[in-house]
This record gives sequence, structure tokens and C-alpha cells, in this order.
Amino acid sequence: MDFNTKYTPQSWPDHPEQVTLEGKNKFLGFWLFLGGETVLFASLFATYLALKDKGPSGMEFSTHSLYELPLAFVMTMLLLTSSLTSVYAMYHMKNHNFKGMQTWMAITVFLGLGFLALEIYEFNHYVHLGFNYGQSAFSSAFFTLVGTHGLHVVIGLGWIVLLLLRNAKRGFSLYNAPKYYTASLYWHFIDVVWVFIFTVVYLMGVVG
Repeated sequence: MDFNTKYTPQSWPDHPEQVTLEGKNKFLGFWLFLGGETVLFASLFATYLALKDKGPSGMEFSTHSLYELPLAFVMTMLLLTSSLTSVYAMYHMKNHNFKGMQTWMAITVFLGLGFLALEIYEFNHYVHLGFNYGQSAFSSAFFTLVGTHGLHVVIGLGWIVLLLLRNAKRGFSLYNAPKYYTASLYWHFIDVVWVFIFTVVYLMGVVG
């Protein structure tokens, strides 16, 4: 399979991300990678639930008084919307619309940056309240869980930006199609993890 072949919308395969053996291997390997990531976050969730609301006497913070549900909801909407825009990007990829794919992936990046900005604001707000990483076992578990997710968001944003810049003048090929597809899968995984964080940490912490 020649990666440098120039395709037209009529000759472009229906699933360009899995046409080549390399693409299939990347697809399989990436699902194995996500399995390991799932185990990582499951461990962090279990640790958080075990240590929630536990702190030294006189320095206790409760989830009811600490978390701001409206802020977490806005962050959730930004990330869920970014997941939808990445779906649109993959739709354009499968229809050989390179400009459309690049545009929707760029929108995904901007939504992700908005989420990240709000998360940094949230962390800064908690630190000013005295709820920092070393304040208690509860705070350590919270910052580790949510901060690890935030790190994954940064990695995902960097991955997508590099793809956009590197391939801006190259157009489509069977070489870069799997790269865009796996980046989109990674972004969906990040969104799914955040839905669990919003439910287990924020929603159950305030309402439960």
C-alpha cells in the first residue's frame, strides 16, 4: 500500500484508518493502551472514595461546602461538546473533506483549552481556601484524580495540535488517517473519564 497515493473523494476508502496493516496494528495497540489507562483511573477512583472527606482535626473540608457544581457542569458541557466536534471531524475524514476535518479538530482544541482554563481556575480557588495537595488525605486523593485527568487533557491537546500543524499542507493519506482516528479515540476516552469524575466526585459530593 502506497502511503503517498493521492486519493479523490470517490476513491477514498470507507474506513481509511484501518486499510493498512500499520493502521490496524495502531488501532489494536491503542485499545490495549486504553485498557491500561482504565485500570489506572479505576485505582484513582477507588482511592478517592476511600479517602473522601477525611482530613486532620480543625482543617476539615467537606465535599458539600467545597465543590462548585455549576462550574463543574460548565466544564462537563465544554468537554462533551468537544467530543461531539471530534465526531464531526472523523465524519469529514471518512468523506475525504480534509479542510472540514481540520476545522472541527481545531474547534475541539479550543473547547479543550476552555475546559483546562476552568480547571486551573478551580484548583487555584481551592488552594486559596487552604485546600491544597498536602492538606489532607482527601485533598491528595482529589488533586491526584482530577489532576491526572487534567494531564491527559494536556497530552490530548498537544497530540491534536501537532497533528494539525504537521499535516496542514500534506492533506489526507493512509499514513496520517490512523493518527487522527486514534487521537479522536483518546479524546473520547478523556471525555468518558470526566463524566465519571463529574458524577462520582462533584455530583455525588454535593447532592449525594
